[in-house]
Amino acid sequence: MIEFRNVSFSYEKDTPVLQDLSFRIDAGESVGLIGANGAGKSTLMKLLLGLLQGQGEILVDGLAVSKATLPEIRRRLGFVLQNSDHQMFMPTVYEDMIFAPLNYGVSREETEQRVDAVLEQLGLTALKHRHNHKISGGEKRMAAIATVLAMEPEVILMDEPTSALDPYNRRIVINTICSLSQTRLIASHDLDMILDTCDRVILLSQGRIAADGPAREILRDRALLEAHRMELPFCLAGRE
Repeated sequence: MIEFRNVSFSYEKDTPVLQDLSFRIDAGESVGLIGANGAGKSTLMKLLLGLLQGQGEILVDGLAVSKATLPEIRRRLGFVLQNSDHQMFMPTVYEDMIFAPLNYGVSREETEQRVDAVLEQLGLTALKHRHNHKISGGEKRMAAIATVLAMEPEVILMDEPTSALDPYNRRIVINTICSLSQTRLIASHDLDMILDTCDRVILLSQGRIAADGPAREILRDRALLEAHRMELPFCLAGRE
């Protein structure tokens, strides 16, 4: 379970990015976080990971996010960053995938099994021993997702997981997200993907929650989306 209690954050004084956010995500939920550029989606995720500190309280399974609890919090959270170059820091895909499990005390044998299973699930077996600087942006994006899945975290955070992907790999990622049992929080401008993968949507606008409810209701509301500088998902717009 994730809970935000009256959370606010500013990068600069008197310029709030997030303002008095309160919401709860229960275990196993898949929640889409949407909003125009600058709405605060990435900032919210960084606060949850303890990469930033704001006002208010954030809890993960009842454990307050603080400097003292960060090691335990980060064991429970897996984060797919918006920029894969900031996530893939080892020489090869394989070395990136084994890094976190081994450092969290998972045996070498189990780690190897996780790596092979995830690579097969994502159709990335051929990338296992490839050097990160020699793969395409889309391949690196898929590999970054693979590193997080190999951790088997309790909560998976994804910031624009389908960016830079071709239609084939985008569909693989969507199917993979739908198959996961973990709690998922997915920030994206790809509203068709959000519609496919999330039961609930939180709409951020100017640092506040403008709507929070069933994905199919919010993503069908043209007036609501356009009022907050977004458009209907393509699959729904084409039906009008």
